[in-house]
Amino acid sequence: MTESSKHLPAEERRAATVEAVIGLAAERNPAEITTAAIAERMGLTQGALFRHFTGKEAIFQAAVAWVAERLFARVDKAVRGAATPLAALEAVFKAHIDFVARHPGVPRMLFGQLQRPGDTPPKRTVQTLLRAYRRRLRGLLENGKSVGELAAALDVEAAATLFIGLIQGLVMQSLLAGDVARIRRDAPGIFAIYRRGIEAAS
Repeated sequence: MTESSKHLPAEERRAATVEAVIGLAAERNPAEITTAAIAERMGLTQGALFRHFTGKEAIFQAAVAWVAERLFARVDKAVRGAATPLAALEAVFKAHIDFVARHPGVPRMLFGQLQRPGDTPPKRTVQTLLRAYRRRLRGLLENGKSVGELAAALDVEAAATLFIGLIQGLVMQSLLAGDVARIRRDAPGIFAIYRRGIEAAS
């Protein structure tokens, strides 16, 4: 961090903190990220960090909220630009994959929050994000059925679950392989198989 960035306004400092967390999550186990590591990444003292956040949990809460805001902005833009429900589903898939490829620390952070025991604010926010995402998918799938683009007998709940599972699977395999670019290479073929499974017979 540059000298001038040490004197950022409060909102910019909070945003920079979130970016630091996501950057660190791409490099190490999110559970092992400490406030000392975050402060060091930003070129700050922990005291300076705590002027904007009450602690590590509040920082992760802000990071999850950042993810939700930006992911849904991309998803909603993808839907608006699509001509049909099926085209919208593909656009959402591509937008999500692109988001993860640009921010590989995001899935590691989200998975880490979901694996935490007990009920924490960041974990609840991740769960809320997933529920909202599923609602968007169900809406697109129902629209696709109503216009005859998707199979009339399609199980919308199962199709929404599979959509999310495909992305999660791609993410996990790319992380295990240590090759984030793989997610972009594999995504088109994966969606093509998904598409064949849900679209109406021609």
